[in-house]
Amino acid sequence: MIRATSFKGKSVAVFGLGASGIASAEALIASGAIVSAWDDGIAARDAAIARDIPLFDLSVVDWSGFAALVLAPGVPLTHPEPHWTVKRATEHGVAVIGDIEIFARERALHAPGSPFIGITGTNGKSTTTALISHILRHAGLDVQMGGNIGRPILTLEPPEPGRFHVVELSSFQIDLTPTLGPTVGVMLNVTPDHLDRHGSIEHYAEIKERLVLGADIAAVGIDDDFGLAMLRRRINVGPVVAFSAEKSIAPGYSLLGDTIVCSNREGLAVKLGSLEGVPTLRGKHNGQNALAAVAAVRECLSALGRTTDLDWQGALSSFPGLPHRMEEIGRIGKVLFINDSKATNADSTEKALQSFPRDVYWIAGGKPKAGGIESLEPHFGGITKAYLIGEATDAFAATLDGKVPFERSGTLNEALWAASADAQLSDGQEPVVLLSPACASYDQFRNFEVRGDCFRGLVAALPGIELRAGP
Repeated sequence: MIRATSFKGKSVAVFGLGASGIASAEALIASGAIVSAWDDGIAARDAAIARDIPLFDLSVVDWSGFAALVLAPGVPLTHPEPHWTVKRATEHGVAVIGDIEIFARERALHAPGSPFIGITGTNGKSTTTALISHILRHAGLDVQMGGNIGRPILTLEPPEPGRFHVVELSSFQIDLTPTLGPTVGVMLNVTPDHLDRHGSIEHYAEIKERLVLGADIAAVGIDDDFGLAMLRRRINVGPVVAFSAEKSIAPGYSLLGDTIVCSNREGLAVKLGSLEGVPTLRGKHNGQNALAAVAAVRECLSALGRTTDLDWQGALSSFPGLPHRMEEIGRIGKVLFINDSKATNADSTEKALQSFPRDVYWIAGGKPKAGGIESLEPHFGGITKAYLIGEATDAFAATLDGKVPFERSGTLNEALWAASADAQLSDGQEPVVLLSPACASYDQFRNFEVRGDCFRGLVAALPGIELRAGP
């Protein structure tokens, strides 16, 4: 646990008692803070009571004595309007922060030079965070990973000079962290997302940019206009490196075919590792993730005066990937089975279709999102057949009609059996049965993880399946 020693003896309000809220309350209590916790949900309050966290209805308490409000990242800070607790805090001059800010303060107090890599962006944060952690562990280093991935940050081991904290940061979390200050801040990309919470894409990007501007060293992806603009602004602030999966850049990190290279201003390039044949890092989007990860680790180690001569290829090749993100489950003969259940919208599914440009037996559908799959039409030529499930079936069928053969499968079980049978009759070199739904899961499954687990289990039961071995 990371204790919140900066709040010892102070009164602190905590609102939102999910995983990060519970962890915040316990870290504060363990440090001698006086905690008043609350949540609008009865189940969340019951969970807090079971862990001996003191509850007080924050709508009726006196706010004048609070040193801070620790707000869960899912609670609206500004848009569509500030949550009522935020309004109360503002009225009484109480700082509104999140659990990442507590971590940042503790690091500044007790281990200010300890290595801290923060990762943000619209797409690829989790894979990049996991890959950075994997590379560092592969090098035998002490790594703690958390934040918006895995464990809440305050449940990790505390900062120490030789311990690397690798932290995925959502825009919500950055918005609640005024003193981030990582050793390396990684910005992957910006595309429209969470606009209901930020009002506009410009405000959304501005929040992301705080990580870039506040880092000792910034690593910025320049494959979109927002990233390129951030790079130009950061040049005037401090050290920055660029990375691009679309073009060769010098200085910076880019791809030469499948090879990651780092070039200096004179164009001299060092080859660091290849993504060829790495199943967990397929596709251009994963090329960007790998570039970001290598850049972050290399620049962080250099800033700390450590060697950057790592076994980059060994680290990349042994990366296990993340569940439900282009996850290779196994094969029947030449037929490949891919679990991309995390693809809950068309933008995510597009990356999968780009990675498998032909002979795709596509399982799609679920609870549809605005826009449907019309944007995927440029990739329809690589889809041999689609198998539609869930509420989106009729809408997706209307989009595919006359363009892609399809059948209304209804359930994931029926879709998989049909897709598997058809793919095994294919003349293609490597037919792919691809679960990449372009939909939320809530019509048939509790979440995308449950959907992906179901797919994995169904694939494992297929006759003749050879499951992919772990790394």
